[in-house]
Amino acid sequence: MDLFEKIKMDQGPLGRYAHFAHGYYAFPKLEGELSSRMTFQGKEMIVWSINNYLGLGNHPEVRKADAQAAADWGLAYPMGSRMMSGETKYHEELEQKLAAHVGKETGLLLNFGYQGIMSVIDSLLSRRDVVVYDKDDHACIFDAIRMHIGPRFAFEHNDIDSFKKQMEKATVKAAETGGGILVVTEGVFGMRGEQGILKEIVATRDQFEFRLLVDDAHGYGTLGATGAGAGEEQGVQDQIDVYFSTFAKSMAGIGAFVAGDKEIINYLRYNMRSQIYAKSLPMPMVIGALKRFELLTTMPELREKLWANVKMLQTGLQEAGFEIGNTGACVTPVYMKGTMGEAVAMVKDLRENFGIFCSIVIYPVIPKGQLILRLIPTASHTAEDIDITLEAFKAIRDKLESGIYAAEGALVTDV
Repeated sequence: MDLFEKIKMDQGPLGRYAHFAHGYYAFPKLEGELSSRMTFQGKEMIVWSINNYLGLGNHPEVRKADAQAAADWGLAYPMGSRMMSGETKYHEELEQKLAAHVGKETGLLLNFGYQGIMSVIDSLLSRRDVVVYDKDDHACIFDAIRMHIGPRFAFEHNDIDSFKKQMEKATVKAAETGGGILVVTEGVFGMRGEQGILKEIVATRDQFEFRLLVDDAHGYGTLGATGAGAGEEQGVQDQIDVYFSTFAKSMAGIGAFVAGDKEIINYLRYNMRSQIYAKSLPMPMVIGALKRFELLTTMPELREKLWANVKMLQTGLQEAGFEIGNTGACVTPVYMKGTMGEAVAMVKDLRENFGIFCSIVIYPVIPKGQLILRLIPTASHTAEDIDITLEAFKAIRDKLESGIYAAEGALVTDV
């Protein structure tokens, strides 16, 4: 069969709906300055779909730093990879400040979060090594594990008994291959907001020999006394061997960092092919990240405002009878039951008639018949935003339960 003919016949589990989803349910265009309220198709929306946790994306000091850095340096400098010609004192300053904040000896800047964690895992593992991971780990971790040609074992999500069983298997396999064991989990699982069982995992070190890598994309800047993440929140930051986070959430930018012992980070610095052969992070992004880091670490009131909003939203939802699961973070999932057609009708109603823009998660990401409306509260949201949203959710629940959305969504093929 011709390769392209095969692709045309199978657009993938989500691509098959592109004919009606593109531009509205998928790839929507939010316009205006980053805020709790933005414009979608000419209408003002209360936006619950951007990870601008601390509101830094449109902070005046951040905007000023970004603009000044672009004026001072342009978008090209430095040219080349860091190994060859792209190193600057600002890159080094940023990665050392980030590492110190998360309690690690040194750090390394990475160009992107998704690519970054994939490259870290790929570089740390040889074909003899064994990787043990949570079944609910993010897609970027799964893609890294798909590249690993050695043994792999998945444990049930946040299930310490399952973890121990898989570690027993991994220990036997590592003894056979002569390799080591890397455990990979998340500080916060971004879909459901649950914190990873970091404390329980590190407590098994007296039973098993392993190294722990934590992807804390949603935890950094939001959790812990200083915002150093889920490890700080759980009191086990010093037990995390390799700490990773992206700038795409609390830092409201582009890029990522990894931190750990100097020897391990230097190994990554000289062996991560995606960084060795990639252009250095442009100066405006680095200078802008330094400003974001400054505000993140010196303005605790931003995190306090964020958590005040989180508690107001989550408490309001629970008091209204909504199921939000075991979230232990800012991510606020609202669980409902319904078909794809009902989900489509519900989202359209929220946007067109209530002015609420949030993400919805459906099959094949979660099992058939389940729906998750995923809300991301930020420091930029107001009490009014939350009150309006709570009333809107009560109204759409009534419509869902009465069958109105089932009738409206009947034309959508359910699979």
